[in-house]
Amino acid sequence: MRPIHALDKSEHDELYDLLDSVGKHPYEDYPAFFQAITDLIDQGRVPAFFTEVCGRIKDERRSGVSQAHVLRNVPIDAEVPVLDHDDPVSDKHRKKKTFVGEALLELFNQLVGTPLLTYARNRGDFFTDVVAYNRFDGMFSGYSDSELYFHNDRTAHRVRADYISLLGMRCPDDVIYTGYVDGPALLEHLDEDTQRTLRQPYFVTAFDVFSREFNPALTESAEHAIIYNHHSFRYMDTATTIAPGAPVEARDALIAVKDALAKADKQRHRILTGDLFVLANQDGMHSREKIEIHDPVRAKSRWLLKTYAFRDDATADSHADAWVDGVRGRVAD
Repeated sequence: MRPIHALDKSEHDELYDLLDSVGKHPYEDYPAFFQAITDLIDQGRVPAFFTEVCGRIKDERRSGVSQAHVLRNVPIDAEVPVLDHDDPVSDKHRKKKTFVGEALLELFNQLVGTPLLTYARNRGDFFTDVVAYNRFDGMFSGYSDSELYFHNDRTAHRVRADYISLLGMRCPDDVIYTGYVDGPALLEHLDEDTQRTLRQPYFVTAFDVFSREFNPALTESAEHAIIYNHHSFRYMDTATTIAPGAPVEARDALIAVKDALAKADKQRHRILTGDLFVLANQDGMHSREKIEIHDPVRAKSRWLLKTYAFRDDATADSHADAWVDGVRGRVAD
């Protein structure tokens, strides 16, 4: 994908200095960290170029021009620790002493008006990590070094992010693409009768391996539709299937979704270190493709810092039952 904006050196350095000055700890006191970023905005300290490009992204999302954007050469931490793959999150908490990447993600989401949410399985952290765990090797999980079929993140869960952000913290030279297909592009390949069937609760999705490890009681979702709103999807290829007792047309509709995924126009982006890739999670689907791996051990060190976000404050407020200790979006499952 062509970046909507690539920061030059002066822009990068100006934004880095601002984010490095925040001085709050996003994992120990997220509300204080959130407020510190809000203060930067309210005090007019955010560089004009960054405010402008975030405004363009917000406008393109609203108008339907694009739901996937790349910013290149954004600031990340000067020192990016090497993480242990047995328990990389605990290792991050021990080793990571600066939070420029987290501040960049928080600032971006505040400027585009997409409140962050978190999940209990992420220790309540609003900044999570796409990084390989040894125990998930070869499994269909974002926490492995495997490929990922087209899907929405957390498909089986009741509360699902509208947008996700992926910040390249360490991206080796091996060629790994994040694929994206827009919801309207899928609808173009689904006739009206099929769409009507896909809007019925005829389908179920198995919980991912990481969620099941956190809560063994999670096996598969409640029955759900695959299409809702105008072009939102709830689907994970190979994990979404027909609910017991569903009519025969549900099977045909599920096959039609697979065909649509094969035919629809797609975008692909190779996330580089210092890239920020932001995309719709429900109004589209994404994937991970390993194109050219020269060194599997080195490729396994890939680390993307990630956020989940609601599309706006009203959507976040509709999930007020998921709040814990006054922090929006901290969900039990």
